[in-house]
Amino acid sequence: MPTLREPAEIRININNTKLWESTWTLEEKNGTSRQYKKQKSKKKIEKYYNSRVRRTSFKSGDMVYRSNEASHAKDEDKLRPKWEGPYQVKVCRFGKGDYKLKGRKGMYARTWNNCTLRSVIIH
Repeated sequence: MPTLREPAEIRININNTKLWESTWTLEEKNGTSRQYKKQKSKKKIEKYYNSRVRRTSFKSGDMVYRSNEASHAKDEDKLRPKWEGPYQVKVCRFGKGDYKLKGRKGMYARTWNNCTLRSVIIH
């Protein structure tokens, strides 16, 4: 609409480019706000999860039990023992809870994660 301060002639090309630029920046702002909300939601879920996780770590020489379900060693009945062992932790491999165990017969080639291990309390 023409006003007293602006002339009545309309430059269609300039107007179209300005409209396109404003819609482009609006879409960009919406995209970044969606990403921000998504990251915020993920952090909130991660904080909730990490507050309830029981972290366990073992040192070299600790005694542990190994989950029988993880090793599939004895496939008997439902009354079988749930934990095997005790085993001694020999090497902590990749730093994120992967361990090599030593049993009575020697080292095992496979690595075990700390979620399949349980510490032994020896009195």
